[in-house]
Amino acid sequence: MKLKFLERSRDIDMVNGPLLGKVFLFALPLMITNMLQVLYNAADMVVAGLSGVDGAIGSIGTTTAMINLILNIFMGFSVGTNIVVARNIGKNDPKAVEDSVHSSLIIGLISGVICAFLGFFICRPVLKLLGDKGNILELAVLYTRIYFVGVPFIALSNFLIAIFRAKGDTTTPLVVLTLTGLLNVGLNLFFVLVMDMSVDGVAYATVTANVASTVLLGVALMRDKGLCRLKLNRLKLEKRAVTEIIRDGIPAGVQGALFSLSNMLIQSTIIGINNRVSPGGFEVIDGNAAAGNLEGFAYVATNSVYQASVSFTSQNFGAGKYKRIGSVMKSCYLVTGIVAVTVAAVLLVFHKPLLGLYSLEALSEETAMLRMKIMLIPYFTLAFMEVGSGVLRGLGKSSLSTIISLIGSCVFRLIWIFTVVKVVDELWIVYLSYPISWTLTAITHFIFSETIRRRYLKKQQMTESRCAEAA
Repeated sequence: MKLKFLERSRDIDMVNGPLLGKVFLFALPLMITNMLQVLYNAADMVVAGLSGVDGAIGSIGTTTAMINLILNIFMGFSVGTNIVVARNIGKNDPKAVEDSVHSSLIIGLISGVICAFLGFFICRPVLKLLGDKGNILELAVLYTRIYFVGVPFIALSNFLIAIFRAKGDTTTPLVVLTLTGLLNVGLNLFFVLVMDMSVDGVAYATVTANVASTVLLGVALMRDKGLCRLKLNRLKLEKRAVTEIIRDGIPAGVQGALFSLSNMLIQSTIIGINNRVSPGGFEVIDGNAAAGNLEGFAYVATNSVYQASVSFTSQNFGAGKYKRIGSVMKSCYLVTGIVAVTVAAVLLVFHKPLLGLYSLEALSEETAMLRMKIMLIPYFTLAFMEVGSGVLRGLGKSSLSTIISLIGSCVFRLIWIFTVVKVVDELWIVYLSYPISWTLTAITHFIFSETIRRRYLKKQQMTESRCAEAA
């Protein structure tokens, strides 16, 4: 039986015509896709809580920063894939597109295998270093080790999705990840409620769903009719494509990894506060994990516009349309601002029923609500920070984007933890570091991206002027 949805072309023309509607059409399926992924991740915690095992929810929550630290190694390269493939499409260079598509998938597989081995063996010492102990530690290690077995498939899935985004198709990943997400939830319930498992069952469900995602996305790309079609006999590393992907991907990977390190430090600080206010309990850890899980909906919603800013800027940069990139920026800032305010408002208004899904104790709910208020009210500043970063990457300034993000956010948070939090050792002070860092970084990203865009535009206009005079 043929899967017709895998054969339809859904590519958006990013270099011609009106932009605002196209940015929205690009971001909306991606937003829904990412929100479904967060929903499935939230289901992991909810179903783990149904197992009745003490600390199941908190144990999964404590693994997030460490897992992200490892995953960002290949996630950065997938950002490089998005940039390079989109830029080559904008240049209308079929050979370069083909090389970058096939080289990126090999890079994805290699990096995924490396991450799997790394994560599997270092998870216990890292989680102990973060402050996990006792039952929380054992559950977290069990979940993490099973999760990392599936990391090669998670890597390939992310690289395939990056290729679809680069060519303007965010609908195919939506369809595929919706199907496999439902599979994930179904397997969660089966393993936990029927097979009487806990975090291990949730992890097995995640691995299975990611294998299915990789297969379906791969089939869809093999049936693609455009420049990005996957041909298994063309899978090889092309030097130029690999160099470009690594050049644009490493800064994103380094940024993600160092952000995860700063978040791990913050997670360790939160665990320390939990041990102080609730010795032997998990209330603060559980509340922080539940709120962070809900905030994931806001993050992926705004991150979808970040992905749009990367793809639209990259294609127009490849096509030499620097003036149009200014319109890309305006459209992306407008869309992401609306999205951030809307999603944050929904989460805050419906916080009681949403937090009720996690079966939290009173102190856990209080912790979750504190985090949500401090993080979500100014969430539009993170949205602006993300778009500015995406535009800089699309302009070929991935390293600059990383440097700004690391100084404005990562370094700032580390200084905050070692200075302000040492003086006022309160949870709200820890959380406050996030919105302040988002604001500082967003302003800096905008200034640099607009300056660089204008510089390219001025250079182009001077070249055209000389050509006109010579003619």
